[in-house]
Amino acid sequence: MNATIDKAVHLWGLADATYALVAARENAVYKVTTPTSTFALRLHRHGYRTNAELASELAWMKGAGDSGISVPFPIPSKTGDVMHVIDGVQVDVLTWLSGETLDVVLSRSDTKSRTAYFQTLGIAMARFHQICDEWQPPKDFTRCAWDAEGLLGETPLWDRFWDNPALSSADRRVLMAFRQTAQAALADHAKDPDYGLIHADLVAANVMADGPDLQFIDFDDGGYGYRCFELATALLKHIDAHDYADLKQALIKGYTSTRPIDLGHLDLFMALRAATYVGWNITRMGEDGGAARNARFITTATRLAKDFTG
Repeated sequence: MNATIDKAVHLWGLADATYALVAARENAVYKVTTPTSTFALRLHRHGYRTNAELASELAWMKGAGDSGISVPFPIPSKTGDVMHVIDGVQVDVLTWLSGETLDVVLSRSDTKSRTAYFQTLGIAMARFHQICDEWQPPKDFTRCAWDAEGLLGETPLWDRFWDNPALSSADRRVLMAFRQTAQAALADHAKDPDYGLIHADLVAANVMADGPDLQFIDFDDGGYGYRCFELATALLKHIDAHDYADLKQALIKGYTSTRPIDLGHLDLFMALRAATYVGWNITRMGEDGGAARNARFITTATRLAKDFTG
């Protein structure tokens, strides 16, 4: 892999740089440091996105950044291209965003500070959605869709949650019943949806806090989807926090101060987001902590599914 990185830094004219691995989750992300600047070099996981999808992601990030949203900017290589395939690996280079991830900041913050951050996050999300609606994508723009098919179809974006092998018979019945009820609810909601480009993974680990300012990273799963699903994604991982009610209120207050949104289906999207994690973890149960994580995901998803279906 070092040979691939060496080729990349030369291709981007960064031959005098040093680099260090800073994240190895879905993509491998390296911090690249030159005497004058710092960049993020991404080696994308094999087969997750086509070249066209990655080109669309980078164009979208540039469009959001040009409109004032704090996101990483794609850096052109010496050839003028923003993405290359090197040794069979898709590679790009982005500007480096300073600060810490919001989950780290929240872990040491008191309730007042946590709610302030969530209100700021709501404002930033609403501005992001406004800008996405105003932005004109290039004609060859292509990204995934977190629509009824992507969430509940036979081949969902994050795998068939009802087929998770750790589900008990009772759990599977709950999720199957929820799937049917949710399909009907989404069909009704689709008559007048608030639907458009969304980040789709705005968990606190994908938000950088630089003082009071918030910045969005990791657009890997971004595409078309329901704006209420975006709020549900930001809220779900905090659902068992002692101050969850305050965080939820603050997020909604920030969002609605900037952009209107129909929250009538928020419970549906909370349950849908929880269900997607049960599917996502199917291929990751062999990782360290994967089984325990799977149990947590199932517990949350079945609880919210029961609450929704009654």
